[in-house]
Amino acid sequence: MDHDDVLALFDDRIRRNAPPDPGTRIERDGVVVRQVGSQYSWNGVVWSGLDEAGADAAIAAQVRHFAELGLEFEWKAYSHDGPADLGARLLAAGFVPEPDEALMVARIADLTTEVALPEGVRLVPVTDPAGVDLLMAAHEQAFGVESPGLRERMLDQLRRGTGTVGMVVAMAGGRPVSGARMELIPGTGFAGLWGGGTAPDWRGRGIYRALVAHRARLAADLGYEYLQVDASDQSRPILQRLGFAWLSTTTGYVRGVV
Repeated sequence: MDHDDVLALFDDRIRRNAPPDPGTRIERDGVVVRQVGSQYSWNGVVWSGLDEAGADAAIAAQVRHFAELGLEFEWKAYSHDGPADLGARLLAAGFVPEPDEALMVARIADLTTEVALPEGVRLVPVTDPAGVDLLMAAHEQAFGVESPGLRERMLDQLRRGTGTVGMVVAMAGGRPVSGARMELIPGTGFAGLWGGGTAPDWRGRGIYRALVAHRARLAADLGYEYLQVDASDQSRPILQRLGFAWLSTTTGYVRGVV
């Protein structure tokens, strides 16, 4: 896999020509591409082609736009985006940075799709609100935070029944101990892996690897070529061992409702 070629493909298909999530729309404002939906959607800037001369004005325009809509939004910036001081400009405009994550991509044909789970653990597809509750319980154990917006977004995805989102929870007996999502992006060849957090007392037993393999197999069966992950420092080494390449670093800059 040629890293530069795949990064260029990712920028072109997933960012510059981003297809909208269900229930949202993609808008183009000069060299800025943004996604806009309801308060429970992910709202934000997915791509920008800024230079030093026009960056501050473009940032201010996005702040005004989302403020008029009454929406919090995220500017999803990457380390290879211009200008070089984009992050500092966003901070100066009142954005709050989230932790850096590694943009990691793997060719699905290069990954194992054998699902090896610890004894007593099984994977259960999430197909209804009760399943979403189990997935959120796993999420809260793994990350230590409640995410009501994420819960509403997943419920909305189930209601829409688009077939582009797959969710699964790992159950140890009657307890949800890990959960993950996969978002298929039709026409791009890319599927995104999200979540994958595991309860602290179940880490180090292979559940995260099993969830990656499970989703890789599903994506392969549907004809997708690449898996993409925004990886934390905790998951990045595991993904590298599995065959994912670190292509860039991404930081979400969040701007609250003004």
